[in-house]
Amino acid sequence: MRPVPFTADPLKVTSTPLASLRGVRRRRGAVQALDGVDLALPAGQVTALLGVNGAGKTTAIEILLGLQPADAGEVTLFGRHPSDLEARRHIGVMLQQAQLPERLRVDELLALTRSWYPQPRSVADCVALGGLDGLLDRRYGRLSGGQQRRVQFALALCGRPKLLFLDEPTTGLDIGARQQVWRAIRSLVADGVGILLTTHYLEEAEALADRVVVLDAGRVRADGSVGAVRAQVAQRRIRCKSVVPADVVATWPGVRSADVIDGQLVVMAEQAESVLRCLLDADPRLGDLEVQRAGLVEAFVAMTATADGMTGSKQEAA
Repeated sequence: MRPVPFTADPLKVTSTPLASLRGVRRRRGAVQALDGVDLALPAGQVTALLGVNGAGKTTAIEILLGLQPADAGEVTLFGRHPSDLEARRHIGVMLQQAQLPERLRVDELLALTRSWYPQPRSVADCVALGGLDGLLDRRYGRLSGGQQRRVQFALALCGRPKLLFLDEPTTGLDIGARQQVWRAIRSLVADGVGILLTTHYLEEAEALADRVVVLDAGRVRADGSVGAVRAQVAQRRIRCKSVVPADVVATWPGVRSADVIDGQLVVMAEQAESVLRCLLDADPRLGDLEVQRAGLVEAFVAMTATADGMTGSKQEAA
């Protein structure tokens, strides 16, 4: 792999991405985990990398972090190879699985992590961004799963990273803690930090992401803003109160699905007009009608649907 030329101060380069994959391929046994993937991570933006289990998200992240090599293509981190120490000093990482010394207190973990960096973030800032009030004197192993995730998030910020990798950061968090992480992410982005976010909560991607990249079976299926990704799927969501059974509506032409949710009939359709005419003909007293463009959830499901109608690839986890 040939990295792009390194400049004197890569962090001041705004016309090039902080990190990138270009035509990257990676095979793991019989599975083509990545198949010609292009991915660029700019400063001051949240890039949401979405895909079902086995789509290639973890492989892409590990290659960007230098944890495994690419079989082909170019990989750069601040203009250098991902294994370069100078480049790695400017990243923060929060992975799904973290092995931390359980006997250490939270303040000891912060002190240890901060000692690795020449100009670390202050303890007060780490506590504020991670929501660690009241946890500093607690042993890590005695914390709940959600509290441990908050500690891991704070540790990823200790080095004032210019690029932050967040792999399912809010899994296991309650609503309040999740909102705290969201506020911290928005604050970091406002300061120019680039963030790569993976999440199974599509509403999280919709709320935070400037850009969405959908991976399926190791290939990029969509790359653009949330609105642009939604626009690639010509579906409409129809909500109403109706006496027409959902299983009847599901058989109509152009209807992808029909369900009753919270007492309302919810229909996903390719075109709203024809379905609305059928609904009004079948139920003249239809009420509380609402028609919306499909959200990111529907777009994601449609893009990762296989020929047999099931979502996602059948590859092994990648």
